[in-house]
Amino acid sequence: MFIFVILGVLVLFTIIVFLWIIGIYNGLIAKRNRYKNAFAQIDVQLKRRYDLIPNLVETVKGYLKHERETLEAVINARNQALGAAGKAAADPSDPQAMQKLNRAEGDLTGALNRLMVVVEQYPDLKANQNMLALQEELTSTENKVAFSRQAYNDSVMDYNTNREIFPSNIVAGMFNFGEATLFEIENESERQTPKVTF
Repeated sequence: MFIFVILGVLVLFTIIVFLWIIGIYNGLIAKRNRYKNAFAQIDVQLKRRYDLIPNLVETVKGYLKHERETLEAVINARNQALGAAGKAAADPSDPQAMQKLNRAEGDLTGALNRLMVVVEQYPDLKANQNMLALQEELTSTENKVAFSRQAYNDSVMDYNTNREIFPSNIVAGMFNFGEATLFEIENESERQTPKVTF
């Protein structure tokens, strides 16, 4: 009889531990899905931004005939960022893809900043209706990217914190829940939003 009680207690303990592991595992899955969804929101805004850039270049091309290098730098940076965003969107949990996206976005922001400095030298371009409309859309998109980035980083922080605290870290280690990478700007000079005032 005593053996059955001990066996019953061991079975009950095993069931409780198993349910506890399942609860932690499901919580980690939910948090991982949350940060992946948050990245999908960034991806939408980045695609919108990338779609605006060729329109911006076409609008300024006629005015900036002597600034071909600047325009080409913007287009090249946009294409690199577009490629990096596609790889990061395929797997936001891939640290290398996120680091490449961070670098590419920093390069694109720098190229846009240089373009806007050049645009400031052309008063006719600053008054152009298409340019004003693009400026408004680009500013709006930059704000949405910043908001989406913050939501993503908050989700990543929540996931990483939950993954690292005890006892979740044991379950995370057992089931290979890797660390998620923040979407942050690496270079301090790139932290400034492109200046698009006209």
